[in-house]
Amino acid sequence: MHLDIPPGAGVEDYNRYTHRKVIFLLLLFGIAVLLFFLGIITGSMTLSVTDVFSSLLHPKDDNASLILWSIRIPRVLAALISGAGLAAAGVVMQSVLRNPLSSPYTLGISHAAGFGAAFAITIFGAGTLSHNISDAVTIRNPYIITICAFLGSMIATAILLAVARYRSSRPEVIILLGVALAALFTAGTTFLQFFSSTDQIAAIVFWTFGDVGRATWGDLTIIAVFVLPAIGYFFWSRWDYNAVDAGDDTARSVGVNVERSRTVGMFLGSLITAVVVSFLGIIGFIGLLGPHMVRRIVGSDHRYLLPGACLMGAILLLAADIVARIIIAPAVLPVGVLTAFLGAPLFIYLILGRQRM
Repeated sequence: MHLDIPPGAGVEDYNRYTHRKVIFLLLLFGIAVLLFFLGIITGSMTLSVTDVFSSLLHPKDDNASLILWSIRIPRVLAALISGAGLAAAGVVMQSVLRNPLSSPYTLGISHAAGFGAAFAITIFGAGTLSHNISDAVTIRNPYIITICAFLGSMIATAILLAVARYRSSRPEVIILLGVALAALFTAGTTFLQFFSSTDQIAAIVFWTFGDVGRATWGDLTIIAVFVLPAIGYFFWSRWDYNAVDAGDDTARSVGVNVERSRTVGMFLGSLITAVVVSFLGIIGFIGLLGPHMVRRIVGSDHRYLLPGACLMGAILLLAADIVARIIIAPAVLPVGVLTAFLGAPLFIYLILGRQRM
């Protein structure tokens, strides 16, 4: 249920209205912090709370500190930043395209970025299969993969923006186009696999499994450098997105450059998607789940929707990663599998809901 303010309400009602939303955001923040600590405790080797705080405050050369600083912390930070980034990209894409079903995954942008990563692995030899039990794929040049994934996502973004410029294009048209783009780039990835070596095919398949566990400190640094400033820009432009939600003409009347907001928003959303996919693989539906779950509580005001969606995206990816580590322990299930299981039913629900409107 929305925390909406009733018509004709006064200042006191408005303060209560905003207070409830702030409380909800603080609740999400508390859940994210709790899952952060649960994420660094949970794994094939369970660490006690004492071991965790001791290793955080006074790192040593023991196994607990090695596991914590080399594996667990990069993993949970990658889930936090990537989940928040994908959810923020989903919010902005839904706003600038005025389509509640828009997200990096449903619009085919994730698939396009995945095709770019596969192209880099096959054509430029950027990824090879190692024989290390702990890591199946070694990345020779992550920058080439990032650039190719970004170019692939921008091709999809350019097509979507070109279609969205036509006023006659209905929201359903954009989604159908996204489905077509996803099928096209998936076919392109399959085509590359046909001409790839066994090691390259293994590397490509590995990349299609979204997994935050493959993130190293170096990967995490690159992800943070691109994702966090993009989220910061979204927060800076939150009033513009509120105006765009009211319609292009209304937004222009209050001084918003709609074309620039739409282009920059899609550009940065695609950049977030490309970076996350290039390092972590395809993680579906976070950009759709997070915004809609928060929107049902706080409404469409981006002052609250954006931070709420970022927190919810981080929570969903963190929770999915924790479940992935324990559901078939000691083996670890790719987190992209769980997010797809969660996202697919919601996507169907949203489509059926729109049909009844």
